[in-house]
Amino acid sequence: MVRLRLRHPAPRDGAPAQPRDATGMRSLLSVRSLAGRIFLVQLVIVLLLVVGAVTAMVLQAKSSAESDARRVTRSVAESFAHGPGLVQALDGPDPSAVLQPETEAVRQATAVDSLVVFNTSYVQLTSPYPSYVGRPYAPPASVARDILPQLRAGRTVTFEQSDQAGYRSITTAVPVFAPDGTPKGVVAANITVGRVNSVVGTHIPILLAAAGAALALAAVGTALAARRLQRETRGLGPTELARMYDHHNAVLHAVREGVLIVGEDGRLLLANDEARRLLDLPPGTELRPIAELGLDPATAALLTSDADLTDAIHPAGDRLLAVSKRPTAPYGGRPSRVVTLRDSTELHDLTSRVAAAGQRQRLLHEAGMRIGRTLDITRTCEDLAEVALGGFADTVAVDLREPVTRGEEPEGADPRLRRMALSGAGHEEASPQVGGALTAAEGTARGRSLALGRAVLARDGPDGNGPGGDGPGSRAVVAPLSVRGVVLGLVEFRRSPTSEPFGQDDLVLAEELAARAAVSVDNARRYAREHGLAVALQRSLLPRTLPRRTALEVAYRYLPAHAGVGGDWFDVIALPGFRTALVVGDVVGHGINAAVAMGRLRTTIRNFSALDLPPAEVLGRLDELVVQFDEEGTGPEIAGSTCVYAVYDPVSGDCSVARAGHLRPALITPDGAVEYPRIALSPPLGVGGHPFETTELRLAPGSRLVLFTDGLVESRARDIGEGLTQLRTVLTASMAQEPASGPEQLCEAVTRAMLPPHPADDVALLVARTGLLSADRWASWEVPADPSAVAPLRSACLRRLAEWGLEEIGFGTELILSELVTNAIRYGTPPVRVRLLYDTSLVCEVSDASSTAPHLRWAATTDEGGRGIFLVAQLAHRWGTRYTADGKVIWSEQLLPDAAPTAFDAD
Repeated sequence: MVRLRLRHPAPRDGAPAQPRDATGMRSLLSVRSLAGRIFLVQLVIVLLLVVGAVTAMVLQAKSSAESDARRVTRSVAESFAHGPGLVQALDGPDPSAVLQPETEAVRQATAVDSLVVFNTSYVQLTSPYPSYVGRPYAPPASVARDILPQLRAGRTVTFEQSDQAGYRSITTAVPVFAPDGTPKGVVAANITVGRVNSVVGTHIPILLAAAGAALALAAVGTALAARRLQRETRGLGPTELARMYDHHNAVLHAVREGVLIVGEDGRLLLANDEARRLLDLPPGTELRPIAELGLDPATAALLTSDADLTDAIHPAGDRLLAVSKRPTAPYGGRPSRVVTLRDSTELHDLTSRVAAAGQRQRLLHEAGMRIGRTLDITRTCEDLAEVALGGFADTVAVDLREPVTRGEEPEGADPRLRRMALSGAGHEEASPQVGGALTAAEGTARGRSLALGRAVLARDGPDGNGPGGDGPGSRAVVAPLSVRGVVLGLVEFRRSPTSEPFGQDDLVLAEELAARAAVSVDNARRYAREHGLAVALQRSLLPRTLPRRTALEVAYRYLPAHAGVGGDWFDVIALPGFRTALVVGDVVGHGINAAVAMGRLRTTIRNFSALDLPPAEVLGRLDELVVQFDEEGTGPEIAGSTCVYAVYDPVSGDCSVARAGHLRPALITPDGAVEYPRIALSPPLGVGGHPFETTELRLAPGSRLVLFTDGLVESRARDIGEGLTQLRTVLTASMAQEPASGPEQLCEAVTRAMLPPHPADDVALLVARTGLLSADRWASWEVPADPSAVAPLRSACLRRLAEWGLEEIGFGTELILSELVTNAIRYGTPPVRVRLLYDTSLVCEVSDASSTAPHLRWAATTDEGGRGIFLVAQLAHRWGTRYTADGKVIWSEQLLPDAAPTAFDAD
C-alpha cells in the first residue's frame, strides 16, 4: 500500500475559522465522508449483533429452564412412585391420611408445585389444596387420548398441558404397580410454566445491561477507528480518494523504470509493472516477504538491506540492473525504502553467453570424470542424474529399455521403459518413481526421441503430445542414450517454472551429455550380462534343495560376490547307512572360469563319495585329479583350491572330518559353547605329494557344526583372525539369546552380523544340527561263523521287523540277510556282525574282517552258486560295499511300503 500525503486547500479569505473539534465531529457523522460512512455501517452491524445475541441468550435460557423442569418433575415423581411403603399405603384403609403429609413434605423440599397421588379410579388421594383430596380427576380429552393409555401400559410420561384460562404446566406421571403387576395408582409431579419463565425473567435485566455495555464499547471503538481513518484520509470522500488513487497509479505504472517499496520488516509493499517484468515477479506479491518471492539470494539480500545505493549494477536472472535505493521516512512516509530499477540487457546478454559456454564445458568435464566409474547400471544412471542437476536441469530422470535393465541388447522399437534414476526438486511427486515402468507413447516427446534417435524439446513435458521445437516455454528435453546406432534408453531434463526455459544450445548439450553417458551404460550392460550368466551358471552347479537326512537338520546360505562371481561351493551328500557327507569348498579366482572349475570339483567329489571312501581318501583322490586337470590344461587352473569334507553317522554320533587347506569348522556344543576343534590340516588341492588325514569327532545330540568359506570371516577391513573371533562371538550371542536356535536361525544371524550389503567375496555357509537315531530304530547281532546260526538270526530279524510294523517286507529282508550272512560266513573272516537300521528306509548291514567284496555277475545255468548277490540286487532298492579299518560292510537298502516318520534324538 502506498501512503499518500493529502493536502487540503486553504480557506477562502474572510471565511471564519471553525473549531477543530466541532468540525471533526460533523465530518465524522457526515455520510459524505468515507470515515462517516464506515462509522455508521459499523455501528448498525454492532447493534444487530447485540440484538441477535440477547435474543439467542433469552431463548436458550428459556429452553434450558424448561428442560430442567422436565428433569425435576420426572425424578421427583419416579422417586416417590418407587419409594418403599407406597403400595402398602394405597392398599390401606385411609391412603390420604398416610400419603398427604409425605407428598407435602416432598413438595416443599423440591422445586415442584404439586405432587398428587391418584388411585386406579383417578381419585386424588393427595393434593397441595386439601379441598381437592378425595375428588375424582376429570382428565382433558388430550390427556385421556394420549397419556392414560401409556400409563396403563406401564410407561412414565412427561407432558405439557394447559386449560382454557391459559394455565400451562409441565407434568410427569408415573404408574404404580404392586409386586404382582397389579395397577395401584399414579403419581404426578407438576411445575407451572409461569414459574419456569420467572427464572428466565430474572436473567433478562442482566442480559440487557451486558448488551448495552457491549454496544457502548463497540460504539466507542468504532468512533475511535473512524476518527483515525478520518485523519488518514483528511476528510476526503470516496470519489476524491478514487480520483487521486487513479492519478498516482497511472503515473506509477506508466514510467519505464521499475519501482518497489519494501517495508522495514522485509515485505514488498508495492511493485509497478516494470519492476514485475524485470524481476519476473509472480502475481499477488504485495505484502509477502521478499524471501518468499522466488528471487535469487543476492537480489533478495539487496532489496532487504539498509544500504543506500545509486545506480549500482546488479545481475538478476538474465539482466543487469542499475539499482538506486533511498529511505522514505525523511519525506513524511512510513519507515520503508523505495527501490528503482533500470534494465541493462545487452551487456548482460554478452556476459551470460560467456558464462553459459564455461558452464557447458565444466558440465561435460564433470560428466567425463564421474559417469562410468563403476560397472553397475543403476549407479551409472544415478551418476548421470546427479551430474546434470543444478547447473543444467532442476529434475533429471533416466529411463532404460526393458532388455537393457537385464543386461540384454534391445531389438526392434519396443517402447517399454524402466525408470532407473530420478533426482532433483519435486522428484518425490514425480511419476513413476525409481523402478516403475513407463511407455514412450507415439507422438509424445519420449516417443519422438526414441524414434528419431536425437534430443527433442517438449513445451508440455515428456508425456505431452504437443509439438517440439525451440520455441519459448520448452521446460523439458528428452535425449536418447544411443550407442552404435542402438537406443538404450532416454534421459529427461526438466526445469521448474522459475528457471530459464531450454533453448537450442541446451538441446546440443543434452545430446552430447547423453552420448557420453550411453557408452558407460552400454559397458555396464555388457558387464551385467556376463555377471548374470556367471551367477546363473554357478547357481545351476550348486544344490537347489537339500536332501532330507536322518538325525541331521541342515541349512545353508550362498551369497555371490557383488563385483564378480567366485568359486565357493557346498554340498550335502546322502551316504549308505543314513550317513551324510557335508562338503564346503573354495576355488581360486572369480568369474565364469571359477564357476566352471567349481562345477567340476563338485561333480568329482560326488562321484568319489559314491565309492563310500573315508574323508581323507576322498580328498586324496580329489587332489590327484586336480593335479591331472592342471597338467592336461583341459580347463581353468584350479590348483590352490580348498575343501573340507565331513561324514556324520547318526547311529554312533561320530563325525569324520578331513580338510585340504580349508578353515576349520566351528562346533557349537549343546550347552551353547563355541569352539574350533583341532582338525588335521593338509595342503590345498593340487599341491600333490602330501597325505591327507581324517580327524574323528564325537558329537553330542543337539550339537551344531558350522562349515564356511573365507569370504565370511575375511575382508579388506579385517583379517581372518579377527573374523574368526567375531564369528565365535556372533554364534555365542545367538545361542545365548535363543538356546534352541536351529540351523536356519543361525544362518540368518551370522549373515546379518558378519556380512555387508554387498560383500566383496562370495560366501558359502553350511550349518548342521546333529541328532542320534533312536535306540529302538536299530538293532545289531554278532553271528558265529557257523551256517546253522543263520536260521536263528533270521527269526530274530523277523521279530524286530514285526516290532517296527514292517511284516510286509519281511520275506524280502529274510532272503537278503540269508544271502549276505551266508556269504560272510563262507567267504569272509570272523567276526561277522549284522545290523538293521530303520528310518526313511530299511538298511541291512553285514560286516566281517575281510576285504574281499562280492560282485554282481550272471551265473550260468550249470553254476551251483553266483546267484546270491543277483538276488540281493533284485530285492533291494540299492546295495553296495563299504570298506572300513576293520574290514568291509556289505549293505542293502529297501524302500518302506508306506512313508514312516523319522525318529531321532536331538537337543
